[in-house]
Amino acid sequence: MRQRIAVVGSGPAGLTFARVMHRHDHAVTVFERDPAPDARPPGGTLDLHEELGQRALDKAGLLAEFRALSRPEGQAMRILAPDGTVLRDWRPRRDEQANPEIDRGQLRDLLLGPLDVRWGRGVVRVLPGQPDGVRVEFADGRAEHFDLVVGADGAWSKVRPAVSAATPHYSGVTLVETSLDEVDTRHPALARLVGEGSLAVYGVNRAVVAQRNSGGHVKVYAQFRAPLDWAADLDPGDAAAMRARLLALFEGWADPVLELLRQGAEFARRPLHVLPVAHTWTHVPGVTLLGDAAHLMPPLGAGANLAMLEGAELAECLAAGPADPDAAVRAFEGRAGARAARWAALTTAGLERLVSEDPAEAVALFDEVHAS
Repeated sequence: MRQRIAVVGSGPAGLTFARVMHRHDHAVTVFERDPAPDARPPGGTLDLHEELGQRALDKAGLLAEFRALSRPEGQAMRILAPDGTVLRDWRPRRDEQANPEIDRGQLRDLLLGPLDVRWGRGVVRVLPGQPDGVRVEFADGRAEHFDLVVGADGAWSKVRPAVSAATPHYSGVTLVETSLDEVDTRHPALARLVGEGSLAVYGVNRAVVAQRNSGGHVKVYAQFRAPLDWAADLDPGDAAAMRARLLALFEGWADPVLELLRQGAEFARRPLHVLPVAHTWTHVPGVTLLGDAAHLMPPLGAGANLAMLEGAELAECLAAGPADPDAAVRAFEGRAGARAARWAALTTAGLERLVSEDPAEAVALFDEVHAS
């Protein structure tokens, strides 16, 4: 008799797990609180690493489809000083496939495929150790029971409390996101500034990063060290007030860089939270965690990649039909936890260097990555 398996969350981790299980003819049920796949903007672009995210897609049988959708040219990176001086202008080889970019929405749709996703089913609590298995309680008042519940529901996971008392803490860095549409036709000068990939401008304890997505869309991120309540006094819908606050914060920077902020129509404030670097938990039968639910780390390109590989590896462990599925999950947690701790330490140190008192640290980090 096959296990009853539920996945909470339809992000990259949960969908990769479900898709690899599906490839091995094992059905799982995915629960997602959003009412539909397009209920909210899917976010920006992701660079999928050959040994992490791309490896996971290969396990799901989706690598060829990914390569057809991805943008290898999106790996390009330009780094400027606040006065506009070009410090680095790196462009990938034509055949470079180490970290091609893909829009989050495109990746989501690729993974969704034939999966059974129950939209609009927000989970409020998970109770292991019940007579009929793990009890999952939903916001609509209903409850269901499963043999295994996989928590892939992100930073503020509702599954995590079933195995761990840890909660995310503020990293000290806040990010404000905006975007530009039809940049090639409406903002050609900014399109040239950003190039085919990403643009980063580093100053003292602050930075502006712009990333090209598909379809002439550019995401712009202002990131800086600030108290958790920075700009909390502003109405979230008051774009003019947020724009003025940001322009004051980056006063004196080169005008083309500031123009990236001036042209933003809407702004979202996102204080960056993280879990402890070596977050682990005592194994609880019937419940496990993937991705941000397990090891929320600074968003420096590793989190989604790790989450996808974890999802694929856990699925392969279970699809192999181990004699003791719970022991297989426990062993997976040990391996995944050790690897995630290494990446969490790297990304935590990276954030310290990217948003620091010495902007040269950010450029040096870029050089180290590309020299390796």
